[in-house]
Amino acid sequence: MRRSVRYGVALALVASACSSPSSPDPLVIGAVYPLSGSQGSGGVQEFRGVSLAADLVNADGGVHGRPIELRTVDVPGSDAAPAAIAQLDAEGIDLVLGSYGSTISAVASTATAERNMLFWETGAVGMLPSTSDAGDLTFRVPPTGGTLGRAAIDFVSGKLAHEMHRDPRSLRYAVAFVDDVYGNTVASGAEDELRKLGLDLVATVGYPPVGYDAARIARRIAAARPDVLFVSAYLEDGIAVRRELVREHVPLVASIGTSSSYCMPEFGQRLGRMAVGVYASDKPDASIDPDGLRPQARDLLQRANDAYRARWGSDLSPPALAGFSAAWALFHDVLPEANGDTAAAVASAALEVDLPRGSLPNGSGLRFAPPGVPDAGANVEAASVIWEWVSPGHAAVIWPPAFASEPMPASVMGW
Repeated sequence: MRRSVRYGVALALVASACSSPSSPDPLVIGAVYPLSGSQGSGGVQEFRGVSLAADLVNADGGVHGRPIELRTVDVPGSDAAPAAIAQLDAEGIDLVLGSYGSTISAVASTATAERNMLFWETGAVGMLPSTSDAGDLTFRVPPTGGTLGRAAIDFVSGKLAHEMHRDPRSLRYAVAFVDDVYGNTVASGAEDELRKLGLDLVATVGYPPVGYDAARIARRIAAARPDVLFVSAYLEDGIAVRRELVREHVPLVASIGTSSSYCMPEFGQRLGRMAVGVYASDKPDASIDPDGLRPQARDLLQRANDAYRARWGSDLSPPALAGFSAAWALFHDVLPEANGDTAAAVASAALEVDLPRGSLPNGSGLRFAPPGVPDAGANVEAASVIWEWVSPGHAAVIWPPAFASEPMPASVMGW
């Protein structure tokens, strides 16, 4: 009997401890990323950055003492997004992070908007659909695809042409793109900037995400006789088209791509010498010059990169740093200022945050365009950089100077 009484008292004490103010309920946040499938490589890296941000915030005491707990759902493709959002909604989760892939983001953001859930995009750059309540409950921390496209053209026309002693108006430009929400958004940014600057756009070459003919795409590009080629592609098609352009000896002055292909390590590893001299307009990685960051962001980048390297054996890649920076902004800068953990309360807090450029460890700031304006819900202080494959298998940030990890070398296309 005494043993039973002692056992009952012990259970009561454990239960009391578990429900005491010293052990607050976790703040559960959904996370939808492609952890498998064709976008799994980048999706895993971005999610690792998100989970690391949660770990570091928790190590610092959480959000007002509440630990962050991620409820993760693997979303290999856009068709899996509605069920993933429905699952999180059924569990009573109001806040969702995602999603690396633009096609996934478009569907996931629509699904969360329909259920009055908040969607916080950490990496995808494709345009969000108008039904997603952008700026109300849907926010994108990384640069938009249009921003990346415009930045690519500005770099070529404003910097590279000058380095080559060429008038940018004397150059012929072509745009090739995978015909989906990601490819169209980025290509549109490049095309709009070309028209705005009065530059000579001689060809736009779209192709399907599946069933494309890389040789035919290269021939169509070659027939337009461009000097400068801008490409928004995924990894496999980006590599395949680049190989065909080299094989056909298309005499380009410059070739510049963007996220999901040209900046990815595998692009340079598989193409080797054929990638040398190719540029990419994309998000930065941990190699950016820390002097371009504000002091707290500089310290955070070092802390995060050390922790990432210790856990996964490499430095923060562009997707990993994008995921970390965007999640840190939510966990560290927005949630503590929210009047509650509902989607509406967090959205209201997000619209009030105003961090200048360089405040996050990837060089970005945080300020969202409000509802009802162009690019509503987009982070107008998002940072992007220009990469160059400077030698076989080695890419470096070369522009802008504040973030450059290496000086801009003399460019030699890798024929």
